Amino acid sequence: MIHVLATITVQPGRRAEFLEHFHRLMPLVHAENGCLEYGPAIDIQIGLPNPTPFREDVVVIVEKWENPDTLKAHLVAPHMHDYRAKVRELVVSTELQVLAPA
Repeated sequence: MIHVLATITVQPGRRAEFLEHFHRLMPLVHAENGCLEYGPAIDIQIGLPNPTPFREDVVVIVEKWENPDTLKAHLVAPHMHDYRAKVRELVVSTELQVLAPA
């Protein structure tokens, strides 16, 4: 199994619009071979000491895949191409971390 954290910074004030597109994509990704988990998370403020600064224009996609090959297949799936075209103008940057359990 591998873990993926995709940190997506969106245009200021457009996170809700981005999430609408993302939520429509989720059932297609969940149906993919090897997808164990795939969903968005956003920063919240709960009063912990020394938290990372609040990021109101960031969405972190938390993913788990059976193996690297299933992740690679996901990245080139037709619905991913369609999704990227729909959100292109909303996305400022994307950081991708691929991790192995330790």
